Amino acid sequence: MRQKGHSDAVTAGGLLITLGIIYGDIGTSPLYVMNAIIGYTGNVVDPTVIYGGVSCIFWTLSLQTTLKYVILTLRADNNGEGGIFSLYALVRKKAGNLFVPAMVGGAALLADGIITPPISVSSAIEGLRILKPDIPTVPIVLAILTVLFMFQRFGTKVVGKAFGPMMLIWFSMLAILGIYQVFFHVEILKSLNPYYGYQLLVKYPGGFWILGAVFLCTTGAEALYSDLGHCGRNNIRISWIFVKTALILNYMGQGAWLLKHQGEAIKEKVIFLMMPEWFLIAGISIATAAAIIASQALITGSFTLVSEAIRLNFWPKVKLNYPTDLKGQLYVPSLNKLLWAGCMAIVLYFKESTNMEAAYGLAITITMLMTTMLLAYYLFLKRFGLVFISAFFILYLAIEGSFLVANLTKFPHGGFVSLVLGG
Repeated sequence: MRQKGHSDAVTAGGLLITLGIIYGDIGTSPLYVMNAIIGYTGNVVDPTVIYGGVSCIFWTLSLQTTLKYVILTLRADNNGEGGIFSLYALVRKKAGNLFVPAMVGGAALLADGIITPPISVSSAIEGLRILKPDIPTVPIVLAILTVLFMFQRFGTKVVGKAFGPMMLIWFSMLAILGIYQVFFHVEILKSLNPYYGYQLLVKYPGGFWILGAVFLCTTGAEALYSDLGHCGRNNIRISWIFVKTALILNYMGQGAWLLKHQGEAIKEKVIFLMMPEWFLIAGISIATAAAIIASQALITGSFTLVSEAIRLNFWPKVKLNYPTDLKGQLYVPSLNKLLWAGCMAIVLYFKESTNMEAAYGLAITITMLMTTMLLAYYLFLKRFGLVFISAFFILYLAIEGSFLVANLTKFPHGGFVSLVLGG
């Protein structure tokens, strides 16, 4: 008989497994977010864009990931399970008609789960071009994804033990690199002031559309809630303190490095440019490993999502395996094959990670909006004050609505793929 774990128990091993399972997606965003932001200026470094971009990143991670998901959404614990369907299960007795946002959000999250592994692994392997420019990446990406999906049958406990130490090294590296750059350009600390974000979005010509790039810093937030059953609420909350600190330090470090190169055109990945030359090979190797791990977050989240969908009769009854003796350790063979086939198709269709960026993020904004609707009603059932619930709903409707509008510019360039998958 499978033993139940304790969702609130905090252990060193649990924290390490949490790092390995759920933070790959959001944790590898420093590889491309700043480059995506300066891409709106033709890759030319503009101080207004740098200060404003880092400010928007900080407040997005604070409001969207920390406040909404880590503090509020993780409270919606359905017998140790998380995810948008678990949230719906908590409110359906009082509001059964909310099945519509639940199903739309779940479909969009599954679509994102098909896109995340290809873009993460492709970004990793394409980094090898620094060492060998003519390396064929598509066959390598297909092979790595196939091995990764084959590995799922052993459970996320095994995956976490393998990936956790590497993600610990990755986040430590991010923090150290960031601190080093901030030390030599402390003015970047001004970006913590939300005024700089406001100045970029409202006063800078076309600045609002940069939100489409900024949003990439928080794309893994929904998976964080979906993996509640795999890791436990308190393991997620405590490990997030370390992860967020490392991410913010690195983003500020990248901003600090860019400010030293004002007016220059930057085409290479900023995170590699700010590394000392003697560390470059090691840094690329660590980043490559971390980017491969990034695909894990959505895979494990998708398993949890489908198990909840089956209980709600949203998904046909299929075989569920429990590879380990811990609660929440799921493996869904049929879904694993479906995700694998979808990932293969994405890689073969787009071929390059830059081509996949247009499809990345659009679907997850829809999921986040649906989660906001369900969570607002959940807070109402939990007798939170109407003023608080109204403020929460209006705030996140404005934030996520803005992200959605900014991401709609990606639709004709590949964003339609994520909506087709969700449909």
